[in-house]
Amino acid sequence: MADQTDPTTEPTSPVETPAPLAATPEVAAAPAPAPAPGGKTHGIGRRKASVARVRVQPGSGKYLINKHEVDKYFCRTIDRNDAVAPLEVTETAGSLDVTVRVNGGGLTGHAGAVRLGLARALKKYDPSFDAVLREHNFLTVDARRVERKKYGQPGARKRFQFSKR
Repeated sequence: MADQTDPTTEPTSPVETPAPLAATPEVAAAPAPAPAPGGKTHGIGRRKASVARVRVQPGSGKYLINKHEVDKYFCRTIDRNDAVAPLEVTETAGSLDVTVRVNGGGLTGHAGAVRLGLARALKKYDPSFDAVLREHNFLTVDARRVERKKYGQPGARKRFQFSKR
């Protein structure tokens, strides 16, 4: 029983304790990027098969979509209202120049993509617009897409005529 040591006694050889580690500085979250010089901000919006790249900057209120005025580009009133709605809600319609490049899909998809891209650009331009834009659901992505065609039938949901005999 002499081999057992008493746990209350100190060990005979001194054990070096490691030095405390230097406190590492915590990495703070990077602040939101401020608007670029000149106040230009960008936003990208997608809807169906359309992608819109929107640039917003202080100016006289010009609104160009693919180098055309918004009234000439969107013939239907509902599409035109969709594209202008974020500016009207934030009350910045006459004070910002908006330039948009949009491609893919049709005009309804273009209008939805422009609306989302413009809302994102306005949020970057002035973060205080976030609450108003969210309240009107302009920052919500519409995830609906065209359903794919299935094999053995003529379309996504349509079936060939059923024959009993």
